[in-house]
Amino acid sequence: MKALKYLAIIILPITIYISFISIGWLTFLPLIVFFGFVPLLEFLFQPDKKNLTKEEERIEKKNKLYTYILYITLPIQIGFLWLFFHVIQEVSLTTSEIIGRVFSMGLMCGVLGINVGHELGHRNNRFDELIGEILLLTSLNTHFLPYHNGGHHFNVATPKDAATARKNEPIYFFYFRSHFSSYLQAWKIENKRLQTDGKNWFHHQNKMIIYTICNILLLGSIYYFFGTFVLFAFIGAAIFGIIQLETVNYIEHYGLLRNKNEHGRYERVKQVHSWNSDHIIGKVLLFNLSRHSDHHYNGSKHYQLLKTLPKSPQMPTGYPGMMILALIPPLWFNLMNKKLQKI
Repeated sequence: MKALKYLAIIILPITIYISFISIGWLTFLPLIVFFGFVPLLEFLFQPDKKNLTKEEERIEKKNKLYTYILYITLPIQIGFLWLFFHVIQEVSLTTSEIIGRVFSMGLMCGVLGINVGHELGHRNNRFDELIGEILLLTSLNTHFLPYHNGGHHFNVATPKDAATARKNEPIYFFYFRSHFSSYLQAWKIENKRLQTDGKNWFHHQNKMIIYTICNILLLGSIYYFFGTFVLFAFIGAAIFGIIQLETVNYIEHYGLLRNKNEHGRYERVKQVHSWNSDHIIGKVLLFNLSRHSDHHYNGSKHYQLLKTLPKSPQMPTGYPGMMILALIPPLWFNLMNKKLQKI
């Protein structure tokens, strides 16, 4: 029964479907719900700091329903993309309504395409990883997996990590630094992996080459079957999904740094190197992503098993609210820099 709460994510496709069949302000309904109502509701509920007992963890670890819930996001994501390609072409749509539908699809790209793709991309079996790759492809962010698994988890909370926001770094600068640096580093990570195996970088096992071909095929197919306008609408939705990812990256590690030891090596990743939130609505809708310190302790741990850790720095509200706050740098710096001083 514990797994069923994560079916709350069905609210997302319901609101997006309403956006797709409606006009006027209802085309923005998903944004209103997830970045308006959810942050307000989070203030009405106490954070849930309860962890599973060892016995509960043993049981829930074997519960396949948690994984099946992730699996069903793939047909939902693909089905809604197909629907999006059609509804965005309605000739009577105003510019505002087009933007509303693009942002709605972009919200799904961020929450299902990238967030669920991230969770499955950490699994140690090829089937789950493949579904994660397909989900990330639908958001044009396939380079995320090589960099995230092979770079971010090693270099988090250090200047080497593209996805760690520096103290007083405005989020709008961070977007460009994080996204493009992580893309370049993904190539370097794959090239180094192949060199270690005695292979040339231009090899069919280079994931970045495969991902690049898949991205080109996807974009080319959309252009061929639906035309230029739909292609750019999809790119706009994917960009909005990527912006959500980078906003989450920004709030997860803002200003946190690991110390170096006497040998010049960084200390191991600790509880204090990720910002956490136990606010229940955002936690459920994002599959426990906000219990981020435990995720960095063990990247392969399934989302339902993640714990709240007592020494982890805590956000004052859930991810949706913190994402909005991050978009206003003076308010963000005023709040979060004070919290950094207490760590």
